Amino acid sequence: MDFTNLTQEELQARLSNFKKKYAQMQKEKFSLDISRGKPCPEQLDLAMPLLYTIDDNYKFEKSADYRNYGYLDGIPELKKIFADLFEVNEDNVFLGGCSSLNLMYDVLSKAWCFGVLGGTPWCKLPKVKFLCPVPGYDRHFSILELFGIEMISVPMTEDGPNMDIVEDLVANDIYIKGIFCVPRFSNPTGVVYSDEVVTRLATMKTAAVDFRIFWDNAYCVHTLYPDAPALLNIFKVPDAVPDRVYMFASTSKITFSSGGTCCMITGDKNFASLKKMFSVQAINFDKINQLEHALFLKDVPTLTAFMEKHAEILRPKFEAVLKEFAEGFENNEYVSWTKPKGGYFITLTVMEGTAKKVVDMCRKVGLTLTEAGATHPMHQDDLDSTIRIAPSYATLEEIEQACKVLTTIVEYAICEKLLNK
Repeated sequence: MDFTNLTQEELQARLSNFKKKYAQMQKEKFSLDISRGKPCPEQLDLAMPLLYTIDDNYKFEKSADYRNYGYLDGIPELKKIFADLFEVNEDNVFLGGCSSLNLMYDVLSKAWCFGVLGGTPWCKLPKVKFLCPVPGYDRHFSILELFGIEMISVPMTEDGPNMDIVEDLVANDIYIKGIFCVPRFSNPTGVVYSDEVVTRLATMKTAAVDFRIFWDNAYCVHTLYPDAPALLNIFKVPDAVPDRVYMFASTSKITFSSGGTCCMITGDKNFASLKKMFSVQAINFDKINQLEHALFLKDVPTLTAFMEKHAEILRPKFEAVLKEFAEGFENNEYVSWTKPKGGYFITLTVMEGTAKKVVDMCRKVGLTLTEAGATHPMHQDDLDSTIRIAPSYATLEEIEQACKVLTTIVEYAICEKLLNK
């Protein structure tokens, strides 16, 4: 809907029409949810054969008995798959439990309690700061908030975080200890970091010698289209600062969200230090689960083919959102949205000062969206304009219905905002 050059009377007439539509929505009592990036049941069904990869007759003849203790950093069969996928040395792959988020929390908590490679424990410093690309992932922000770490927002561009700002900040502040990044199909924008951004992150000068990049490569293989851009291997950047990066990945959106497996990849010194600390808290993680995944995923070509099955399920859902937005927001100068080539989210940017109202109005008619502000540290979106859309779990019919409700309410809020100027 085109709001350009409308008179007050015309805006008032449109608002009256939107109010009637909204009243009808309230009567219909929807039950729609596009708030979280969960795999749908059809995706989870794809991995059901994984549960039958090990039968009662499996003798572990070619390896150690993984039913027993040992292999703290993970079994070699699965380490090799991750190493081949990310083009790194197997010796730098550490396998964890079912959650990469838990592994990130563990690594940060160890830096907090014990320091990084002999440095001062972060908890003993006057302050600790992290850079947070925005819009970004709410669970990263929640970890930092729990530890009382100061979060500095850095705006995202089409190539990744604004590196001029990043480089200036880290070069001049010894208390900036890290940055959380989702480098491929970033949550929630879908941006893939450019080669230049990856290179600058890996090589930039930092005031803190213990500055670390938490490289959350959650959507590394979650492409929707064959022409999706690749991500530069940050470990192979020439002149990269050694041990700067902790990379994390998991199979949570590949196999089972509640029963996947995860890994951390990092430099030799980081690896040795963290493995020593992990050896105090655990003897090993779930090696049976690791073996099931190794037998099921087999190798990178098999994994790639398997992810195309996911894409076949997800692609129509993303395309349905983009179609509804293109039609519902035609000629609307106050609204824009991302068109990702992979990942789990679409970012809808609405008129400044209306995102919270839109989310609240949607909730009242039975459409659940991610809370407005969740994409920013401390839930503070200063522009109040970012809404994260998660199309994965809902059915195609539910997505189309949800988008029709959402587009109507967004334009209702715009109309009301313009009248109150």
